[in-house]
Amino acid sequence: MMTWLEAKDIIKNSIWKQNAGLVQILGLCPVLVMSSNIVNGVSLGLATSIVMLISGAAIAAIREFVPNELRAPIFILIIAALVTMVDLLFNSYIHDLYLVLGIFIPLITTNCIVLARAEAFASKNGVAHSALDGFFMGLGLTIVLGILGAGRELIGKGTLLSGIDLVFGPAAKSWVIHVIPAEYNYQFLIAILPPGAFIGLGFLIAGKMALDRRAEAKAKAAAKMIVAEEKLA
Repeated sequence: MMTWLEAKDIIKNSIWKQNAGLVQILGLCPVLVMSSNIVNGVSLGLATSIVMLISGAAIAAIREFVPNELRAPIFILIIAALVTMVDLLFNSYIHDLYLVLGIFIPLITTNCIVLARAEAFASKNGVAHSALDGFFMGLGLTIVLGILGAGRELIGKGTLLSGIDLVFGPAAKSWVIHVIPAEYNYQFLIAILPPGAFIGLGFLIAGKMALDRRAEAKAKAAAKMIVAEEKLA
């Protein structure tokens, strides 16, 4: 039985401490290529989260029956089967978005994040813990893809939510937010192209490091104050 404290630690670790995109720096290919806007980034991130959720639970359930020498191929087989299901669902229900994401849905199978988490966590922990860890590890990547996609789309095109109609149909075109009016035909290509992804990811990593250092400094200052108060007492 998983306690709330254990769940909280897993969530914090997955989304912040060991964020796949900002700390482990894994899965850079989809992060850099598919983060040109929010819709593409979040869609691929959620697909990855679903695969990691189910694969984590499945691997944890059979971990005691898998010989050590066969772990890698069996884990890859489970992940590949789940990715195939996700690929078929995208193709059936959101075909236009499926065409945009293209090869990056099948490539979830070889994504370092999925296999690494299966090996490092799911193969050593229970089903509930592994499912939670897998989902929130994927969600941490989704948040990075969403923020990076929003920044690149806003700076590169002056819009937000472009391509939302690929998910919700033609009626959703009115949901696109034009921060810079469409009549200006604004474009800043470096933000849309791969160099913009590298620069944007660099800023996100630097921002996280700055926040971590600030939190560490506050914790040290608080600890010093407690020690000083104990001495005075």
